[in-house]
Amino acid sequence: MLRKSYDWVMQWADSPYGTWALFWLALAESSFFPIPPDVLLMALSLAKPSKAFIYAGVSSLGSLIGGVIGYFLGFGLMEAVGNPILHFYGAMDKFDTIRELYNNYDAWAVAIAGFTPIPYKVFTIAAGACEINLTVFIVASLISRSARFFIVAGLIYKFGKPVKGFIDKYFNLLTIIFVILLAAGFALVKIFFK
Repeated sequence: MLRKSYDWVMQWADSPYGTWALFWLALAESSFFPIPPDVLLMALSLAKPSKAFIYAGVSSLGSLIGGVIGYFLGFGLMEAVGNPILHFYGAMDKFDTIRELYNNYDAWAVAIAGFTPIPYKVFTIAAGACEINLTVFIVASLISRSARFFIVAGLIYKFGKPVKGFIDKYFNLLTIIFVILLAAGFALVKIFFK
């Protein structure tokens, strides 16, 4: 099923509706769909590098809206909708861990989740269920998701096709490096702006 979904997403790269498909994919992935928009973002950006940053913006907007939908699924419809989605992805066992992260780190957990390959939908639904402040959730999601998509678009814009293979191969390592840099940045802000 996952491979069929991936192939279906990739065929949109050659479609005149690719930008709309990217928006809807980013929206769906943030609340329930399994394929991340990065796949289509890369394909579209490689086809038209001059529009890479537009595609990153489309991904960011779709992801933010989808994240808010996921938030409200967790906030008001956890039993009816949120739990079935988490069960489908086998993420119920992670829910308590995520709840603990939210209780301890609030915006940090949202920001890290928005950038990492951890299924973002799990975090968006959990954010609503844990009643994270909606403004904090939106700002942290916007920053982290935009950073993720604009970094991918920037690399493709600058380096073209060779960077796609590099990103595919080292995505998890690059994510860990980004999370470390993000945490260091937040720590410095906290130190200097007490």
